[in-house]
Amino acid sequence: MEKYKLGEMEEKFAELIWKHAPIRSGELVRLCEEEFSWKRTTTYTMLKRLCERGLFANEEGMVVVRMSREDFQAARGERFIEENFGGSLPLFLTAFTRRKRLDEKEIQMLRELIERYEEE
Repeated sequence: MEKYKLGEMEEKFAELIWKHAPIRSGELVRLCEEEFSWKRTTTYTMLKRLCERGLFANEEGMVVVRMSREDFQAARGERFIEENFGGSLPLFLTAFTRRKRLDEKEIQMLRELIERYEEE
């Protein structure tokens, strides 16, 4: 099981938890029934999967976040670049900009990011 790859429903479920956490597991079951028409067992099975991946924890009936959405997306992006571009951000950006031209705002954001990194 790939830690940073989520199926479509796992992704929707994770988003629901990030939006409402911390949340009582019973309330999560109710929300999943409303949102996805899931039974209680389906919710707990899916929760167990995402807890095993380290995204969430079920602590005495309270579902809490172990990895924020932002940290998860960053880790997923790092993994993608590692697997597909040998960990090289410049190679990724070169491939990305071959098909999609960066606008002035994006270029400025990248400059600011590099400048902040250099200052650290």
